[in-house]
Amino acid sequence: MEPRAGVSKQDIREQIWSYMEAHDVANFPRPVHHRIPNFKGSHLASQNIRGLDVFARAQEVKVDPDKPLEGVRLMALQSQKTLLVPTPRLKRGLFNRITPPPGATAAALRRCATSQGVRNFSVPVGLDSSVHVDLVVVGSVAVSEKGWRIGKGEGYADLEYAMMVSMGAVCEGTPVVTTVHDCQVLDFPEALLEDHDLTVDYILTPTRVIATGCERPKPVGITWSKISPEMLERIPVLRSLRERERRAGKDVSLWADLPHPAPLCTVVGPQLAPRPGLSVPGAASGRMGSPQQRSHAGQTQALRHRRL
Repeated sequence: MEPRAGVSKQDIREQIWSYMEAHDVANFPRPVHHRIPNFKGSHLASQNIRGLDVFARAQEVKVDPDKPLEGVRLMALQSQKTLLVPTPRLKRGLFNRITPPPGATAAALRRCATSQGVRNFSVPVGLDSSVHVDLVVVGSVAVSEKGWRIGKGEGYADLEYAMMVSMGAVCEGTPVVTTVHDCQVLDFPEALLEDHDLTVDYILTPTRVIATGCERPKPVGITWSKISPEMLERIPVLRSLRERERRAGKDVSLWADLPHPAPLCTVVGPQLAPRPGLSVPGAASGRMGSPQQRSHAGQTQALRHRRL
């Protein structure tokens, strides 16, 4: 896949989602639109993590709860690592620690790695807990071999990483890994990225392990000026972190508190205007749709959630 000049993040998301549906490389849940896609071969991609030195050395691993990362969660449990999974939409804290039952069988570990297992076999980890994450594993919609990442547009992976920086759970050298289908690896302009966007150090596909050597800095903490009051209201742990940083003397002004607030997001605002799409070899044009035919509801959802 080769994007043309002038595309936006949302252009790339829509083309990836449509391509995966048109070429039947997606697994349940479908359609994959507005999701981190669960792709065919996700468990094969997940197994590639065993060959990474950063995984072998890691003791505490944070893995997102997305369906295509189920295999990575299983690998972490089988390797007897401490597995941390973010709570859904951060409504009840930042992490849950997955705690398999004593003497868990192989089948029990597989259950613990599922979304149901994450709910049934986990305990919350508070902000005051001593957490040092050695490896971060995130889902992606698109990623470049240079380590630039595009998520589904809600910004949770970026926010979770920024919150981990704020609480001292990760540092500049903490490696970040993503798993994707080969069709999700493509070049796109670095100009699409913002300071709060998380980059990745390793890309795992069913056929490849890519060390990106990414030199773009990762987020250095929460950018409070891009947090809305609505988001602060929805995420209690974010309020706690803001109070902690306020007491430490940091500027925690929200965008609404600024004299002349900037637009909520420079990526999903003007760049969502209709633009030329991507050139996707072999894709069915009827499935792709023109920019003008894209879902206005999906764009509205992105504008509502993407406040980072």
